[in-house]
Amino acid sequence: SPPVSSDEAVVSTQSTGKGVVTGYRRGLRNQDSSISLVKIEGVTSKADTDFYLGKRIAYVYRGLKSRKNKITKRDTKLRVIWGKVRRAHGSSGVVRASFRTNLPPKAIGATVRVMLYPSRV
Repeated sequence: SPPVSSDEAVVSTQSTGKGVVTGYRRGLRNQDSSISLVKIEGVTSKADTDFYLGKRIAYVYRGLKSRKNKITKRDTKLRVIWGKVRRAHGSSGVVRASFRTNLPPKAIGATVRVMLYPSRV
């Protein structure tokens, strides 16, 4: 489970965390759309990001047409783009993530699911 401060006695059995895509890695004039910046809920410092390095991220969205799910064999409009937390970005708890296909611009501001696997313990 994610790191819990000493004054919190709450035990969480949650298997995912929430994050928000804040944009792409960029400079003043150039942006790199292959690296997305994600703000993870409850992470406020560079030290807190260490737990999430290597964890999987899922951007779930709804497509226009139904397609057959490869696992359940049912038609669905839901699609997913999988990614991975690569490293910290700055000192405020934002992380850099790369996805199998680059996230579309409509994903900026959208919620992503941060999976609590693979474990590095």
